[in-house]
Amino acid sequence: MDINLLKKLVKLVETSDITDFSVEEGDLKVSISKKQPAQAMVSLPAPAAAAAPTVQENATQPVQPAALSAPENNSENLHEIKSPIVGTFYRAPAPDADPYVQVGQQVSEGTVLCIVEAMKLMNEIESDIGGKVVKVLVENATPVEYNQPLFLIEKS
Repeated sequence: MDINLLKKLVKLVETSDITDFSVEEGDLKVSISKKQPAQAMVSLPAPAAAAAPTVQENATQPVQPAALSAPENNSENLHEIKSPIVGTFYRAPAPDADPYVQVGQQVSEGTVLCIVEAMKLMNEIESDIGGKVVKVLVENATPVEYNQPLFLIEKS
């Protein structure tokens, strides 16, 4: 595939309302996607609040750091489940299905907690520890980054 064609495709996606674009030429597949500003704003507050709370957030934001400070006191008993890949976080196998796990639910090692979709592949994320789900750190159907915390599990 010609590099100039790739540049034109990227520019087309950047300047239009298209969020995802895929093209296949022989055995070469190219996927281009961009995050919408609204989605980026939704996915950023959780990691930003954990690192350094900001004052400019809406009125519900101060509650989140307070909620996070309580588990940090017991941080030696809490385990973070992190995303192994960049993709889109889904709590359930289908939009009309129940979530894989709920807050307060006991899970064992190997229990499927969620799905992270990357390039149209659904990757099941399993718990690597047994315990109780204390908090879901990401909203459903939002983008996640590599190594971003998804769940807090209280070790049993």
